[in-house]
Amino acid sequence: MKPLKVKVSLTLDEDLVEKAKVLAEDCDRSLSQYINLVLKAHIKALEEAK
Repeated sequence: MKPLKVKVSLTLDEDLVEKAKVLAEDCDRSLSQYINLVLKAHIKALEEAK
């Protein structure tokens, strides 16, 4: 069973969005999928650093 997703609305810096779009495309993912992966990795790294 897939994890549940929650819709959110964010306001991000334009340059960040443009860079993230390019990186997402390079990984053959949607922007939403890419941001989700990056955020998960960041949170995991913070938890491991404790």
